[in-house]
Amino acid sequence: MLYNVKLYLTRGDEGLARLSDIIEAFIKEMIDAMDGTIEIQRNELANQFNCVPSQINYVIDTRFTIDKGYYVESRRGGGGYIKIKRAKINRPENYLMHTITSMGDSISQQSAEVFINNFIDYEVISKREGLLLKAAISDKILGAVPLPKRDELRADLLKNMLMSLLV
Repeated sequence: MLYNVKLYLTRGDEGLARLSDIIEAFIKEMIDAMDGTIEIQRNELANQFNCVPSQINYVIDTRFTIDKGYYVESRRGGGGYIKIKRAKINRPENYLMHTITSMGDSISQQSAEVFINNFIDYEVISKREGLLLKAAISDKILGAVPLPKRDELRADLLKNMLMSLLV
């Protein structure tokens, strides 16, 4: 079942919201409303947004990935569908610890922010905590350190900050 789509384009710091952002937000709202799992038909959703089905594919392929906490399953053909499941976080501590152990020795700002956004989305940390984490690992702060040392320092900082949340 698809929801009625109401698009509200607002002007913010980055201008008008892009269609991809709107589709992503809509799918996330559907996932929240359906307790973490949805089945959609790509063509139906494309019709709702008055776009080509490949636009829906693009959003799903780039914004609903395993590293962002989603599992996507699709079946092609006339009765085809796309099923999107959000990973369930039983205990926030487990999710933080898993992230710490799987992060590796270096991380880019973009990848670190994906982790932080996931923590916020899954309510593992507050939005305010997320903003503080992002500020501390930003290239604005670490920019004087040359690559690849910068990404190594960022990983160390993020791991230490996450560990402090576990204590």
